[in-house]
Amino acid sequence: MKTVPEVLFVCVHNAGRSQMAAALLHHHAHGAVNVRSAGSAPADTINPAVREVMSEVGLDLSQEFPKPLTDDVVRAADVVITMGCGDACPVHPGKRYLDWDLTDPAGKTAAEIRPIRDEIDRRVRDLITELTAQPAQP
Repeated sequence: MKTVPEVLFVCVHNAGRSQMAAALLHHHAHGAVNVRSAGSAPADTINPAVREVMSEVGLDLSQEFPKPLTDDVVRAADVVITMGCGDACPVHPGKRYLDWDLTDPAGKTAAEIRPIRDEIDRRVRDLITELTAQPAQP
């Protein structure tokens, strides 16, 4: 039996929204939640503007890379949060699925991505409180 919940963030390319969500959850949860991200059709690299807006809040994505969505990572997760992967996301009984309808940062400037990052941050903080019964740490 798991003592720490596992959250999987999924978007198509795993180059923007899911990477931001994973980094923010990892940062705010301080080990209280395990986090992964994946894409149904992973890109070659993370969106450079996403890297930029995350560095503005002190989160370095330079060592991160898009990862493929596999059945194993979905099975390992307690909560699967999709961000636009549609029918490509496998569904397994007993998992909690959420869909965060967020604008895709692909092709957007850093100024256009900041509000997306901030909305993801708000949702991540709420998720931490829900999963751990503790508020997110700064």
